[in-house]
Amino acid sequence: MAAAVMNPPIAGVSPPQVQEDTVMTVFPSIASTGIGRFLGRLYLISWGRGVITVGHLIALLSIPLAASLVLCRFLHGFLTDIRCMKLGDFFLALIPNSLIIRRYTLTNQRVIVQRGLRAVDESWVELDRFDSIEVEVLPGQEWFPAGNLLFRRGPIETFRLDGVSRPETFRQTCLKVRMAYLGAKQATR
Repeated sequence: MAAAVMNPPIAGVSPPQVQEDTVMTVFPSIASTGIGRFLGRLYLISWGRGVITVGHLIALLSIPLAASLVLCRFLHGFLTDIRCMKLGDFFLALIPNSLIIRRYTLTNQRVIVQRGLRAVDESWVELDRFDSIEVEVLPGQEWFPAGNLLFRRGPIETFRLDGVSRPETFRQTCLKVRMAYLGAKQATR
């Protein structure tokens, strides 16, 4: 007689020993790039009166540049997926590596950096390989608001996510999922 397979009581949630489920996915901000942080520093210039400041005028004038940076990331992801075409390889060589489309995915087992439109896993850290997460806000990131997440095991940095938009929210979610993962792992021993 085959064992009955029960669905988890909450949709999309299952024990980490059964399967890996996505909890949350975030895309890095433009503040993950050097040019994005440079623009963020310019946007913070407060010379002027009221809402008419040098920083706001620079932000208004740089809309085409910022939009092209974001579009470049998605174009790179598309071209990566059609790499078999020679034209795609040509354009891939023109787009800097810092502009490749990325996403940060939190699952019930690990935190993953994925690249491309098809979300290919590039690097990851398992939830039991860190014990704390720090938020590091570099100059220029505060305007977006964004920051880097540093995953630490004691004093050693085990993983890093650059330019996470609203980093404190993602940090808290990672810590809560980690606690649930460790609890489930302890209960099954």
